[in-house]
Amino acid sequence: MKKKSKTQQKNTRPKRKSQERQPPTFAATARDLAEIGRSFYAKGWVMGTSGNFSALISREPVRLAITSTGLDKGKLAPAHFLEIDAHSKIVRGNGRPSAEALLHLAIVRARGAGAVLHTHSVWSTVLSGAHAGEGGVALEGYEMLKGLDGVKTHQHREWLPIVENSQDMEELSGRVSKTLEEQPRIHGFLLREHGLYTWGRDLQEARRHVEILEFLMEVVIRAHEFAGAT
Repeated sequence: MKKKSKTQQKNTRPKRKSQERQPPTFAATARDLAEIGRSFYAKGWVMGTSGNFSALISREPVRLAITSTGLDKGKLAPAHFLEIDAHSKIVRGNGRPSAEALLHLAIVRARGAGAVLHTHSVWSTVLSGAHAGEGGVALEGYEMLKGLDGVKTHQHREWLPIVENSQDMEELSGRVSKTLEEQPRIHGFLLREHGLYTWGRDLQEARRHVEILEFLMEVVIRAHEFAGAT
């Protein structure tokens, strides 16, 4: 019998089935969120028990990994995360979700976000109070803007709306949803004298958006201070 050439043998091998990208598990997502939380604490963006973070585990049905309430973000661990459904009901984990879980869910629904991150930096607190009367803060002319999804030039004008804060999360989530519907091109928003909310298709993008926006808010404040001192 005639022996097949190596090329023929290679061509007759069964083809491998294409491997679909598997959704992240709750454990892996909680681990990544905990690392992000500790990193943000080290940067001074989530001091005390402030801030909350979430990432989508499943879109249908909606399942979200989210921080439990009242935690020191500098000591955040995977065990501090809960899995909740579309109505903020706990599916897995011990603790209680922040009331702001309703805001996370509103962003996921309105933006199709895969992750939502909320920080309480000095910069977001000061800017959201100082510019509340203008309804938002404009960030433009900075090279760092190109780190935001879809932005190709430093000439981009990024508008950060300022939403009046409230302890009524049902009412506040309704106003957040309306803001997102009316301003579909924004990458984040500020709660007045409270902090920044931003999101991304996945955790990596959401983290990048936090870093970009926190950097730019700090630049705006420091530039104003410098101008006043000269």
